[in-house]
Amino acid sequence: MDFLPLAPIPIAHPEKLSFDDLLHEAGGFGRFQVLTLLILCIPRIILPLHFLQHIFISAVPPHHCTIPDHRNPGNLSQEDLLLINLPQEPDGSFSSCQMFSEPQPQLLLNRSQGMMVNESLVESCNQGWDYDHTTFLSTTVTQWDLVCERKGLSKILATFFFIGVTVGTVVFGYLSDRFGRRAMLLLALVLSLVFGSLSAGSVSYPMFAVSLVLSGFSLSGLTMTVLALSLEWVEMQHRTVAGVITSVFWSVGSALLALIAYLVRDWHWLVVAITVPCVLGIISIRWISESPRWLLTKGLADRTEKELVRCATINGNKVDFFRKNKENIQRLAESLGSSTTNFSYIDLFRTPALRKNSLCLGLVWFGVAFSYYGISLDISSFGLNLFLTHFLYAVVEVPAKLGIYFLLDYIGRRRTQVLTLLVTGTCIGVNVVIPRALWPLRTTIAIIGKGFSEAAFTVIILYTAELYPTVIRQKGNGYTAFLGRIGVSLAPLTRLLDDFWPPLSQVMFCSMALICGLTAALLPETLNIPLPEIINDVELNGSKTRTTDDAKK
Repeated sequence: MDFLPLAPIPIAHPEKLSFDDLLHEAGGFGRFQVLTLLILCIPRIILPLHFLQHIFISAVPPHHCTIPDHRNPGNLSQEDLLLINLPQEPDGSFSSCQMFSEPQPQLLLNRSQGMMVNESLVESCNQGWDYDHTTFLSTTVTQWDLVCERKGLSKILATFFFIGVTVGTVVFGYLSDRFGRRAMLLLALVLSLVFGSLSAGSVSYPMFAVSLVLSGFSLSGLTMTVLALSLEWVEMQHRTVAGVITSVFWSVGSALLALIAYLVRDWHWLVVAITVPCVLGIISIRWISESPRWLLTKGLADRTEKELVRCATINGNKVDFFRKNKENIQRLAESLGSSTTNFSYIDLFRTPALRKNSLCLGLVWFGVAFSYYGISLDISSFGLNLFLTHFLYAVVEVPAKLGIYFLLDYIGRRRTQVLTLLVTGTCIGVNVVIPRALWPLRTTIAIIGKGFSEAAFTVIILYTAELYPTVIRQKGNGYTAFLGRIGVSLAPLTRLLDDFWPPLSQVMFCSMALICGLTAALLPETLNIPLPEIINDVELNGSKTRTTDDAKK
């Protein structure tokens, strides 16, 4: 991996400059690009802190019905007190959602009868619940009693958050194409700080639900803008590096969440702890430059030249080229023609190649997100500590992503996308038939599946950006992320289907991953193909049959 400035090469026809020519003259992939990617890793770390927070803030600790004082004679042990007041489950544990209408002292004489008690003597918890605070001092579940018949209200909290994310991807996708990537990144960080703080200070369930929607809406802006800035500032042969680097820092943030949650056991303060890094992100914006690709598509040749000169200076390259080619840069900006054109989401489906790509990408994004969060939000069904399991989930993503780096450049984007999704679906399916008693094997397979599901996410993010042209790239990212977030929103609710048949949710996650893996095979290859700038570039590429081997020639 070469981070040194590239030596300028002579341009045979300066009047036919492309953006890649300009970027090469600015240093290609030098110190400026490395610095930009490292700064953009700050919001990438912030994202998983919030996107996966529900694993900890909505954790369900062991609980049972509150036993009124008049039912406690005072001379019984805690176990005996529970025995005469709570029915037992088939496995011998005490019920979490039911209690006897009257104490049953006869059970002290014959404890085995606790499993054969008359159902007419049982009622729901009418005095509230007592929670085990060994692991968590408080969660949203313990604060608002989101258990038993109210457990759906706990599951839907994550859905509220991702509803905000879903709407935000569309809005920020449009705004960042209209007003620029850098401005929207700053706005998203400020709003994330404000609404994250509001979430931490919530005093009622409705207030928390609304603040989660607004927080998710704000954080979606980080996803959209970081992706665009990461890829639009680097040249073709380093796009994979940029995509993988920023993706690895998602895993860093995920591992950091496990550590923070382990140290901060109160959900209010945990939300505060994961929101504070937004301040660092806001401060770092001063060192981020606007995307020159976006500036060109808006006809802003002077600002484009200014940003490229700054890039060249930091990279140690000469800047004379840009001053001598002002007219050619202006001509390039005019040729892109979008300074007077307002594109809409309809343009994603207006032409044949774009239409096919958009339909396939939408389904693949849904499947990738649905299966990824289906695995990520279900870490309590294995035999390990909650914090340790989440940490292992995060750690295994790093080698998976590093391996994906080589696959992306060796077999291409399309085949890698298909491979990662099919392996993810297979791992989920295998765990459906493995008994829960074999928890070490189940955990191992789940961790492998988690690694490949995250790898699939890494690929689809890079792949999507390469398939859409600059003039509507953020709208394309917004549209596909919108469908992906619908999948994320449905993932926690799908768990409720397990009440009808325990493996049902896993079967759905498995099926969707496999279907979308096959759908990805319909997409064109983008390896070693320049980023499209205008819609016509996509149609020209789509009219050719490009295989990975063709792209390497």
